[in-house]
Amino acid sequence: MNSKLDAILDQIHRLEKELIREIQNKETEFCYKVHDKTVEFTEAARIKHKQLRLSIHRYLLNSSLPVILTAPVIWMCLIPIVLVDVIGSFYQAVCFPIYGIPKVHRSEYLAFDRHHLTYLNFIEKLNCEYCAYGNGILAYFTEIVARTEQHWCPIKHAKCVKCIHSRYKNFVDFGDAEEYRHHVEEIRRAYQDIDSPEIEATKT
Repeated sequence: MNSKLDAILDQIHRLEKELIREIQNKETEFCYKVHDKTVEFTEAARIKHKQLRLSIHRYLLNSSLPVILTAPVIWMCLIPIVLVDVIGSFYQAVCFPIYGIPKVHRSEYLAFDRHHLTYLNFIEKLNCEYCAYGNGILAYFTEIVARTEQHWCPIKHAKCVKCIHSRYKNFVDFGDAEEYRHHVEEIRRAYQDIDSPEIEATKT
């Protein structure tokens, strides 16, 4: 399990934390503070943002006809995304307690904060929040499937960099039959890195 790939995945995890810290540093640079679920800009920043906001009329005039005509196609994707949200939530609610898998917290994957940006008009804000919902739900569902895979088939692929997810580091190397047979049950319960009430309940 202590392969070079595991070390690379750990390094990626550290870099993700560093990225979060760097994003937080942007608060000072762009004059805002995050308070729980709200974002507060300085008065000077708000005034500047309003000056840079495009009216909906100008925004539509600046959009090309193909962009306007394909907008409904983009919004059609909302249907399968909502289905993924509902079905994924129902699935883990029913099955994860049976499997002993800690549930994925949906709220951790949804960030609706771009409506605080006054330099965006209503259409831009709506588009931004739609993208936030779509990407957030897909990331949420990916984590649900990742934890499912850790339980049912914790084996790394022979060659698939794009398949790497948050639980992948716990998987057995492709072709390592002995490691799989000897440790598969242990891997199925290896969620010590997740801060979850479900884990604490199983320990008591």
